[in-house]
Amino acid sequence: MFQNKQHLTLGVALLATLALSGCATYDDEFAGINSRLDQLDTRVQGAAQSAESANQSAQQANQRLDQIEGRVQRLESAPRRVPRG
Repeated sequence: MFQNKQHLTLGVALLATLALSGCATYDDEFAGINSRLDQLDTRVQGAAQSAESANQSAQQANQRLDQIEGRVQRLESAPRRVPRG
């Protein structure tokens, strides 16, 4: 009977070890997935900042074009100057 209890205890210990090692494997997989998600999040934030910067630059360029357009229209509507000489 002592032999059967020893085998039972060994079986339970072996089963517990396998179960715990399975959890560690999932923990490693989750850690890897979380790391990849963090990297993707960083890249998305960088892309969003670049897009915002490009948008601001485009708005500034449009404002500058609007200012220049008024000058061009005035020059085009002004009477032609006769060259000297």
